[in-house]
Amino acid sequence: MSYFSKRYSLPGTAPGDISAAAHPVAPPRLHVIEYGAEFFFEKADASLSDCAGFVAAPTNTWIHVQGNSSPDMLREMGAAFGIHPLALEDILHTGQRPKLENYGGPLFTVLSWPSWNGDRIATQQVSIFFNDGVVISFHAGESDPFEPLRERLRDKSSRLRAHASDLLFHALIDLVIDQGFPILDELAEWIEQMEEKLLARPQPEQLHDLHQLRRDVVLLRRMLWPQRDIINSLLRDVHPLIQPETRMYLRDCYDHSVQIIEILESFRETSASLMELYLSSASNRLNEIIRVLTIIATIFIPPTFIVGVYGMNFSDAHSPWAMPELHWYFGYPLVWLVIIGMVGGMLYYFRRKNWF
Repeated sequence: MSYFSKRYSLPGTAPGDISAAAHPVAPPRLHVIEYGAEFFFEKADASLSDCAGFVAAPTNTWIHVQGNSSPDMLREMGAAFGIHPLALEDILHTGQRPKLENYGGPLFTVLSWPSWNGDRIATQQVSIFFNDGVVISFHAGESDPFEPLRERLRDKSSRLRAHASDLLFHALIDLVIDQGFPILDELAEWIEQMEEKLLARPQPEQLHDLHQLRRDVVLLRRMLWPQRDIINSLLRDVHPLIQPETRMYLRDCYDHSVQIIEILESFRETSASLMELYLSSASNRLNEIIRVLTIIATIFIPPTFIVGVYGMNFSDAHSPWAMPELHWYFGYPLVWLVIIGMVGGMLYYFRRKNWF
């Protein structure tokens, strides 16, 4: 995982200049929907000229650009739809911090789309340009995330069909923000499994997983936290394009963003506590091993002393200081009885003390 993934202009480039970009891009796909209360038209793999023809229509227009756009295409879109050059620069150079910009009427927002790739967290940029009757969305990933929203638009009874394009603007933001909930669900399940493994038997490779968990949580927090400020700005400031009825839905969207941030904060604390749990479990396991080895060594110390004494072989029969036990007929079994008795007594004593 790269620590720095933001695309940027060369130092010294003028603001809004996208000619210096040299990033390889695949041809993007354009999907246009023209809709109203009694009208609906949809075209996939549309051309830029097809999309520009709907702008002057009295109905609402939604254009979605899927994939990385080239500088030439962005210049054409900027000229056709009045997108500010600074917004075009942010669309081209993905990895931007989520934000909301007001370019003298039209609104432009950058959002972060989180995704779960196996056991890793990744984020992709979603850019949305909103003007009166026109919404243009950009997603730099490979798969289109807005198909559920198109299904809602295809339904004639959908609330989106009966309202102005500001409700579609809200629906796009709401879909991106709500994407955080399934990611947090996957992350919570992964944390629970990791906690069970740490309590059962901590392993050295789990330290890498814990470190990855903390990096993922920090990444999500850094990319999702500013989205709460975006919704707050739409609620706090007066935007002529946002109708009062849409503000009620934005309050619900703001509530979802706050919930996601609170859950992320709890996950960040949990990741720190899991690291402490790993260190504590590893230390406790080491202490258990040392305790068992200490008990074994302690048990064998007295028998070692006894066999050491009787292994000195001072058996001179004429010396008053000789060891008479060496000549006992039952000396060998008696020594074993003494050793077994000492070991059994020590085991009983350790057990009474709950040392094992």
